[in-house]
Amino acid sequence: MFVTPTWDRCFRALGLTLIVCLFGLTCGSNADAAGPEFTPASVTFLTKYCIKCHAADMPKAGLSLHTFKDAAAVLKGRKHFDSMIDMIESGEMPPEKHPRPTADEQAAFLKSVRAIFEHADTSGKPDPGSVTIRRLNRTEYNNTVRDLLLADFAPAEDFPADDVGHGFDNIGDVLTVSPILMERYLAAAETIANRVILVDIPKPSKRYLSGRYLQPNNAQTPQGRFRPMDVTAKEPFNSGPFAATGDYLKLTADAELILRANLYAETKSQKPVKVALFITGKDLPEYSSDAEVDQLLGAALPQMRPLKILGTFEITARDAKKPQSIEVPVNRIRNINRAGVALIKPAEGEEPAKLHIEHISSEGPLDTRPASHRMLLACSSEKSQPEQTREVITRLANRAYRRPATKNEIEALAKFVDQAVADGQKWEAGMRLAVTALLCSPKFLFRVELDNRPDSVDAHPIDEFQLASRLSYFIWSSMPDDELFALAKQGQLTKNLDAQVRRMLKDPKATALVDNFAMQWLQLGKLQTLSPDPQLFPSYNEKLRQLMMTETKLFLSEIVREDRSVLDMIQSDYTYLNEQLAKHYGISDLFRKQVAELAKQGGPQLKFTDFTRVPLKSADRGGLLTQASVLTVTSNPTRTSPVKRGRWVLEQILGTPPPPPPPNVPELEQQKDQLTGSLRQRMEQHRKNPACANCHARMDAIGFAFENYDAVGALRKKDGEYDIETSGTLPDGRNIQGVADLKQVLIEKKELFARSLAEKMTTYAVGRGLEYYDKRAIDRIVSGVAQDDFKFSRLVIEIAKSDPFRMRRGKENSP
Repeated sequence: MFVTPTWDRCFRALGLTLIVCLFGLTCGSNADAAGPEFTPASVTFLTKYCIKCHAADMPKAGLSLHTFKDAAAVLKGRKHFDSMIDMIESGEMPPEKHPRPTADEQAAFLKSVRAIFEHADTSGKPDPGSVTIRRLNRTEYNNTVRDLLLADFAPAEDFPADDVGHGFDNIGDVLTVSPILMERYLAAAETIANRVILVDIPKPSKRYLSGRYLQPNNAQTPQGRFRPMDVTAKEPFNSGPFAATGDYLKLTADAELILRANLYAETKSQKPVKVALFITGKDLPEYSSDAEVDQLLGAALPQMRPLKILGTFEITARDAKKPQSIEVPVNRIRNINRAGVALIKPAEGEEPAKLHIEHISSEGPLDTRPASHRMLLACSSEKSQPEQTREVITRLANRAYRRPATKNEIEALAKFVDQAVADGQKWEAGMRLAVTALLCSPKFLFRVELDNRPDSVDAHPIDEFQLASRLSYFIWSSMPDDELFALAKQGQLTKNLDAQVRRMLKDPKATALVDNFAMQWLQLGKLQTLSPDPQLFPSYNEKLRQLMMTETKLFLSEIVREDRSVLDMIQSDYTYLNEQLAKHYGISDLFRKQVAELAKQGGPQLKFTDFTRVPLKSADRGGLLTQASVLTVTSNPTRTSPVKRGRWVLEQILGTPPPPPPPNVPELEQQKDQLTGSLRQRMEQHRKNPACANCHARMDAIGFAFENYDAVGALRKKDGEYDIETSGTLPDGRNIQGVADLKQVLIEKKELFARSLAEKMTTYAVGRGLEYYDKRAIDRIVSGVAQDDFKFSRLVIEIAKSDPFRMRRGKENSP
């Protein structure tokens, strides 16, 4: 492949950036060494109650505890000790059949460990961690090109799939650049530039509707080149006025067009024949007065009202061989339903003329440049062309690089334009080259965050433009808008952080939090490839799969848009349904009742295929846990999976994942010959294996609570020939009976859920996995959310104000 020097420089720049990605800084912390020690009694506690199972040789769950002898070791193993604390307090560890500590021993051990952590958190300097430089993932690339250039397509669709780290596809450590991706960047840049900027501007398009097809019409409408309009006739299709639909003529609010009619008049009078061109439609910006409209003639006139007369004309043509063309501009008028021509009343005593209409037509948009072209190349007309080039490129580069571009950066791009013009090409062709080069720049493709205080010893804030970029990619998965840029330029973004987050969450682009964060957090991307057995679940099809996803997205979108409590995700008294999904759930009556109620209140007329918000009366539905999307992705193709469902709740809702299964333990399906009975009975036999018992004790009780829902989320009372049993005992000894009890337990653990959600969202927001030194920030986030009734906006605000999001490491924090 021939590579120009310019593209070679692009490849080199991208390659250098890849090196930065691969060798990005790792995270570390310098906690204060002085402080509480890991007491001898605590070491004895581990030896007496834990080391037997978690020693160096073949430790259970891969966790070896024999090396923890002092406070420094405990701090390094903080993740393990956080899990240990949860398990000890919940009664999961030590297991029931093993020696258990007394209440005093347990309290002393937990106090010792917590004292070490508390001292590190309160006396140590904050460590915001370090984020590996991130390239734009596919979604971010598409959205950024959309907002930067008004591109109306998804150029990243054929990019290689983004790798996933810590559950998300925007993690810096895994967003590498392969040779094939670099080639796709170049191809996409050229395609985008060619589509957003036109070199040869096309002529305006014209649309004609022959008189015979104008409204009103029917089978008796006269055939021929001209359609007669006789206002003395009784039939509307003969009397007129005649009109064409606004949709056919493309009369839209975002374009300037010309409306035309070709016609001639047949009359015995010597006086002028007058006609009017008009438009009709509900909610037009303005209408003609009744007195003006009353001057028009025709039996079809009543069905045309109300209308707006755009212009009146004298028709002098009297011969079909030389028809007259009349026209009027139609400039950005919204809600046009029809556009037509009508005869105006003649002078008193005069006989009305007969009109012969050849066609009604429209021409436009008159400006055929795409909106992207007009926006990108807008510049001061009084400036010279080189000055216009730099005006355009400065504006574009500032937005593309998400910071003020330097003079050298602007000149480097302007040279593409200057050279193209010098070679005899049009200015627009040169601008295409500049846009192509800009889209291949690492400064566009990567979210570069240079340190403006590289010699600072302490952690310090990122600059205002970097904060704007972090905010916009967190909430919108796209670049900052003009308001964020303006505040960053003024140095006022940090001071207005709360207000800006709330504004951004109200913006339609905030659906990116649902599409990109929530779908990955809930692992619902798997629904795209799941194939439940069609013989066992004949109701499941592609349409139902889409409806499942739509329900979840609409439900979460309301929580974001209306700033509801995140606890609605656990239990709510509403969801979003259409007729088919309501039928799948067995609550069609609730859906139909809601549709009827909305109609009674004068709301929109809904079709049964439309989704609407439906109040719920039973705990069988409500919240995420009982939505078909979640229940389906946590099932097997042929049956439910209490293990998958229980594990999903532990991992995604509570943030307390069980360890991976031990090796060499056969799965349930592999033990068909040894296990008998219902699914529950077979699972109880399976977990008699001591290697499986502890983890299954955590998962199974939760999973069995969902057994009233089949593998595609429909309610059921039996599993084949067996009755459903949804009871279970949680590790803390609490008995639950079905989903209603489970939801109540989760609501009681709301701080734990809020912490899990905060950890997941912070990971997504900062683009890295969390470390032990992030605990202080997570504690503050959870505390702030709890104090504000668990509002969704408060969660996002607290993350945006947190040290990992707003700060960067100083030299003292660096490893």
